[in-house]
Amino acid sequence: MTGVSIRPNLQFSVLCDDVRREDNGKFMLLGLFEAINAKTFPATHHTLFVVNRWCKGEGSFVQRIRIVNTKDKSLIFQTDDQPFELADIDAHHTLISKFNNLVFPNAGKYWVEVMIDGDLLLNYPIMLREIKQSENGKEI
Repeated sequence: MTGVSIRPNLQFSVLCDDVRREDNGKFMLLGLFEAINAKTFPATHHTLFVVNRWCKGEGSFVQRIRIVNTKDKSLIFQTDDQPFELADIDAHHTLISKFNNLVFPNAGKYWVEVMIDGDLLLNYPIMLREIKQSENGKEI
C-alpha cells in the first residue's frame, strides 16, 4: 500500500438467511429478506446474515454492524470491530456477519446500521411483524 487512504464505497448490504461459497469462489446468498414474522414477542430469530461488499477505496478500515430498535434506540446487537484492507482502488472486500439467536423485544421497525471507522454510513429497516391468528388457527 502507498500510505494513501481513500474511504471505500459500500457496493451492497444484504440481509439473508444463509451464505454459501461455490467451488469457483462465488458467494450464494440464500433467503434475502427485509422482514421477520413472529407469533409472539419477544421473538428470537435464530440466524441471519448481513453481507457487505466494499470497493473503490484504498487503505485499512474497520466495519461494525449494529441492529437498533427504533422505538427506544436500544441496541439489539452489534458486531465486534471487523478490520479489512483494500490494497488499491480496484480491490474489493466482502464481509459476512452472522447473527445468532437475536431477541427482538417487540414488533416494529429496527435499523440495520453499517458503520465504517466509527461513522454511520448506511442504515436500512428490518421490520418485525406479529402474525395474527383467527379463532380457527389460520394466520390473518
